[in-house]
Amino acid sequence: MSSNDTEPALYAAREPIFPRRVKGSFRTMKWWLLAVMLGIYYVTPWLRWDRGPNLPDQAVLLDLANRRFFFFMVEIWPHEFYFVAGLLIMSGIGLFLFTSALGRVWCGYACPQTVWTDLFIQVERWIEGDRNARLRLHRKRWDLEKVRKYGLKWTVWFLIGMATGGAWVFYFADAPTLFVDLFTGQAHPVAYITVLILTMTTFLFGGFFREQVCIYACPWPRIQAAMMDEETLTIGYRDWRGEPRGKMRKGTLDPEQGDCIDCMACVNVCPMGIDIRDGQQLACITCGLCIDACDEVMDRIGRPRGLIGYLALSDETRERAGEAPRLVWSHVFRPRTVLYTVLWAGIGVALIVALFLRSDIDMSVSPVRNPTHVVLSDGAVRNAYEVRLRNMHGEPRPFTLSHTGAAGMTMALEGQPGMTVVVPADEQLTQRVYLTADPDSAAAAGHQTEVRLWASIDGEAERIYSDTVFNGRNQ
Repeated sequence: MSSNDTEPALYAAREPIFPRRVKGSFRTMKWWLLAVMLGIYYVTPWLRWDRGPNLPDQAVLLDLANRRFFFFMVEIWPHEFYFVAGLLIMSGIGLFLFTSALGRVWCGYACPQTVWTDLFIQVERWIEGDRNARLRLHRKRWDLEKVRKYGLKWTVWFLIGMATGGAWVFYFADAPTLFVDLFTGQAHPVAYITVLILTMTTFLFGGFFREQVCIYACPWPRIQAAMMDEETLTIGYRDWRGEPRGKMRKGTLDPEQGDCIDCMACVNVCPMGIDIRDGQQLACITCGLCIDACDEVMDRIGRPRGLIGYLALSDETRERAGEAPRLVWSHVFRPRTVLYTVLWAGIGVALIVALFLRSDIDMSVSPVRNPTHVVLSDGAVRNAYEVRLRNMHGEPRPFTLSHTGAAGMTMALEGQPGMTVVVPADEQLTQRVYLTADPDSAAAAGHQTEVRLWASIDGEAERIYSDTVFNGRNQ
């Protein structure tokens, strides 16, 4: 290469995308979903739920300080993290299910990046106008009008981002109290830092990065490609009907050309800035706005709708041959999606059963390892244990401890005159317990002896146990 040759650019600067306003069933559905999802996100921390005097009255609360999760009538403790793991697994399988059946519906309708970007674009449209007006303003030199409109737009974006970050921290503390603390400067620095980070990420991702987050930062488009097959319903352009393209001449179509009049409506409404007529692309989020735009054009020129629409690759051959496509449900309900549905429902049923079968008392036993045992002056051997008692009930409860499994062994509780310890409501208490084996017993002389510690609630039939070992002199 000569010195006069210029090296090709390895990175193309981003061309801003200004989607045009469109009306139609998919756009209406997206507006409803946006309103519902944002409403749930912003309102949920303010919902109240009466749990009595000892527990918070916030309906949904991630209480990290006390390591508990409250969801209306459900309370999840740290040792019950399998409920959270189960919900995460269900979420993953649910994404597999919907992707296998309907393509990237998550990206097009429910992804937070899509929802907030939709909201930011609407704010931009309210302030600057529709696509052509925004394009003119973007290309215009900076003057008072551009400064005023951009400044107002960025201010509204920033306020939305601040509300987003503020709503997020309300899930981790009592919302009314934290709200006051945030505005009076009394909140913890972590709260302010979290609000600032989420404010800026929402402001930048929804306002400036937009489709770049989906294309370059998010791994989900690459993963979804492995879950789609020829039966997956996704958005496509029926080129066998639309080609060859051509412009309308004097309000009529050339009989030799297809239905596509190359009006670019599908491109102008796309929030990702792609041309669906080029085929399936990684950037397509299957939001359906190109369908609304194309159907509107088809209505105006007197052609049937569906030039762009949801279809499966397996139906392409049938439609090219002039046959009717298969029913939608034959694509949705097939072995793969049925398997995902069974797995998803099975995990959900198992979690519900586990939730209703769990006991509101629990116990765990940990032998003290340093030292493993102590030989007393009379030859008796003593072991120490840390017994954790959990009372997941709304009232204090007395736990009576006992043991089984070894003869000649006695039990004592540190700091307690008897065998009963009261655990406060909705708390965990750690009690030091001593087991002592008589000098002549097999447990004292042996290596290890299995022992079972019991805990029962006075006046009730509930009993729980935990197995452990007793270390003798030969340990």
